[in-house]
Amino acid sequence: MTWRTLPVLAVALFGLTACSGMSTIQQRMLSGGAIGAAGGLALTALTGGSLLAGGLVGGAGGAAVGALIR
Repeated sequence: MTWRTLPVLAVALFGLTACSGMSTIQQRMLSGGAIGAAGGLALTALTGGSLLAGGLVGGAGGAAVGALIR
């Protein structure tokens, strides 16, 4: 893991804890986005791709899946 991924992972973990005043769908979107961003960062760090693109794509995909799950 590089030094660039640590702040993003810290923000993702903070996002998982900030769900107290949200609806269930909002909580799922936030946690799905945070988990997706962390997964996207991890995958692109392993494959040597762009960390920014991996985090954005993973976060968007995770938020979308979190919104679709009922």
